[in-house]
Amino acid sequence: MAAATHEDLSLQEEQEQEHERVFKQQNDDVPASSLKYLNPEKGQTMETDTPVFNPQSKMVRLGPILGAVIGLVLPIAYIFDGFLEGDKQGIRGAALHVFLLASQAFVDGVAFSDRLSTPIRVFVPVFFNAKRIFTLVDWVRNEFSKGYGDDYGCGSASAAARRLSLGRWLAIANLVFWTLDLFGFMLPIYLPRAFKKYYSAKTE
Repeated sequence: MAAATHEDLSLQEEQEQEHERVFKQQNDDVPASSLKYLNPEKGQTMETDTPVFNPQSKMVRLGPILGAVIGLVLPIAYIFDGFLEGDKQGIRGAALHVFLLASQAFVDGVAFSDRLSTPIRVFVPVFFNAKRIFTLVDWVRNEFSKGYGDDYGCGSASAAARRLSLGRWLAIANLVFWTLDLFGFMLPIYLPRAFKKYYSAKTE
């Protein structure tokens, strides 16, 4: 009985050693560059997570700040002032742009936090920018359809004229800024560079 038990233990040890030898041989046959994709560490993905542009660059850091001021802060202040002046038409034109830009910021955060692929990350700002171009054109059209003699419901004529000029300049500034951002940066620079980095990493 003891001899049979000893033989069973020896056979089990031999089987375990054989399994370890086969497993080691299989791992040796796998290229080292592929191990990080087969066994990614915590916080890593199959795609390299390097940014498209240097985050320390002044232009990269200044762009979002300038966009937030022109696209969010000033239009929100313009909307609140519209409530005081009774300018429903001006509020309507700016509110849709602010809503789309805030939605873009939210979706951008979700896309990057979930570590989605680069094509999805690129698609989000390009899609929202293209959509907001049409809303900005409508905003500019609404502002220029108003006259200096229009009554907003409250406030003096000078306040109405001031708000009319402010609304027109703000709408034009946003249209120019986001048009340049889309056709001067996103499509000709950001999009090709992002896809080049993505597909070059996939082929390595």
